[in-house]
Amino acid sequence: MLNLGPVFVFVLAETEGLASPSVLGSTALPFNPIRLVLLIAWIYLGMYCVQRIQVGALVSAPYRVPVCLVALVTGPTMLLVLAVIEAVKKSRQSRRSFFDVLGEQLRHVLAGIQSMARRAREDEEALHLLDSSGRPMDEIYGHSQAGEHQDAKILDRTEAIVADALDRRASDILIDPKDTSTYTVRLRIDGVLRPTEELNAETCRAIVNSIKAVSGMDIAERRRPQDGAFMARRGEATYSFRVASAGALNGEKLSIRILNKDAGTTTLDTLGVSAKQQAVIDKHMHKPSGMILICGPTGSGKTTTMYAMLNAIDRFERNVITVEDPIEAVLPETSQIEINRRAEITFAKTLRSILRQDPDVICIGEIRDEETAEIALRASQTGHLVLATLHCDSNATALVRLLDLGVSSLLLASGLSMVMSQRLLRCLCENCKQPATLSDSQIAQLRKKRINHAEIFEAGQCKQCERTGYFGRTAICDVLVIDEQVKAEIAQGQSFLARLKAEGTKQGQSNLRKQAMKRVLGGVTSFKELKRVVG
Repeated sequence: MLNLGPVFVFVLAETEGLASPSVLGSTALPFNPIRLVLLIAWIYLGMYCVQRIQVGALVSAPYRVPVCLVALVTGPTMLLVLAVIEAVKKSRQSRRSFFDVLGEQLRHVLAGIQSMARRAREDEEALHLLDSSGRPMDEIYGHSQAGEHQDAKILDRTEAIVADALDRRASDILIDPKDTSTYTVRLRIDGVLRPTEELNAETCRAIVNSIKAVSGMDIAERRRPQDGAFMARRGEATYSFRVASAGALNGEKLSIRILNKDAGTTTLDTLGVSAKQQAVIDKHMHKPSGMILICGPTGSGKTTTMYAMLNAIDRFERNVITVEDPIEAVLPETSQIEINRRAEITFAKTLRSILRQDPDVICIGEIRDEETAEIALRASQTGHLVLATLHCDSNATALVRLLDLGVSSLLLASGLSMVMSQRLLRCLCENCKQPATLSDSQIAQLRKKRINHAEIFEAGQCKQCERTGYFGRTAICDVLVIDEQVKAEIAQGQSFLARLKAEGTKQGQSNLRKQAMKRVLGGVTSFKELKRVVG
C-alpha cells in the first residue's frame, strides 16, 4: 500500500537544503517559506479529503467520523488508500483492469476539484437580495419553506432578473401586466426602454410578491400605490434599489429604480460638462453662500450632477449636510439624512433642524413644495451654500415654477445665484460607430459653416452595445448665472414672468441644442440622438 508520508518528509528535508543561507543569501527568514506553502497545501488537501469522504461512497456511514479524523492528519494519503481499496473492489466485481478503474476514479477526483472551484466562482458572482436592514431573503421567507415549496425557484428567478439588469447597466426595471395571462419585463438602458422577456401571470405575480416582501411592502395590497426599498449583494459590491407599485389594468405594475452606487465618486469632467461651464460652476461652488439650482426632467441625471458638485468641495473644511429621498450614494465626510414620511421626517422639518447643526453646505434632494423652497432660499441668504434639484424643463421654467409655488420675487432674486438645466445624450458605441450618411443639402450646410462632415458619425450594430449603436451617456447643460441684471428683472414680478414664458424656454432649448451639436461634431453622438433628446 502506498504511503506519501515519507515522501512528504523527504520533500521537506530537500526544501530545508534549498532554503539554506548559501542559497537564500545572508538575509535569513524566521520561517521556511517553501515548507509553509507545502504545509498549507497539505492542510487544504486534508480538508478536501474529509469533504470527499463525507459525500462519497468510499466509506460507509458508521465509520466516516473516525476516518475523517485520520484524513485530517494524513491528508491525501488516506484518500489515496481508500481510492486504491475501492478500485480493487470494483476491478474484481467488473473484471476490469485495476489501473483502468483507478484512472477513472482519479478523473472523478479531478472533476470534483474543478466543480468545487466552479461553484466557488459562481457563489462569488451570485447576487443575493437583502431587505433594507440587510436581512437575506432566506430569512424573510424561511429557508426550509423555500426548499419545500416553489419559493426557491421564484427567488432564483427574481435574482436572475435583477442580476441581468445590473449586468446590462440598466437604471430601471419595469414589470407590467400585458394582459390577464402575461406580464412583460423591460429594462431602461441609457434612458431607453428595452423589452427583455414575457412571463406568465402566475410566475410574475410571485416575482412581484417576492420583491414587495424584501422591500417591506404589503403583499396583500395590490390596488393602492406603495413605496419600498431593498438591497442586493454580489461579492464585495452592494447595490440599492427603490421600488414603487401601483394597481393597473389586468394586474399590478412594479417599477424598480437602480440607484447609482458610483455617484459618490463622479466628477463634472466625467459627466461630460464642458470646461467653460465647469469654471462657472466651480466659481459658484466656492462662494460662502447662495443657492445653486439643478433642474431637468426625470432621469436627466440631476442627482448625479449634484453629487459631482459636492465632490468638488473640500468636505474636511466645510460642514456638508444632505437631505435626500432616498440616499443614492454614500459621500465620505458628509452628514446624509434620509426622508421618511412614515416617521414624519420631511424636507421642510429636516431643513429647520439642520440649520441648527452649523452647516456650511446644505444639499436638498428635491424641492417639492413652497415651504421647502422658502426655507432653502432663506438659508442661502444667511451664510449657507445651498444645492437643490427641481423637476422642470429649463432654467426659465424653474424660475417660473418657484414663483408659482408662492416664493416671493424679492426672496428668489436675493437668494438664487445660479440655475443649471441638463439632459443626457447617448454616446455612440466606439466599437461599431460609422461615418454618417448625410444628404447633399446637409453636406452643403456643413461646408458653408466650414465643418468637416467626415467627422460626423452614426450608430452601427455590434454585440457590445446589444445592436443599439449606443453605449453610455454624456451630459449637456445650460447654465444661467443670476447676476445683478437678472436679479433686478426677477424682482419685477409678473412682467418678468410673462417674458420668461415667451422667450426663456426657447432660449434654453437653443443653448442645449448648441451643446448637443458640439457633441455631434466631436463624434460623441449622432444627429438622430440630438433630435430625440433636444428636438
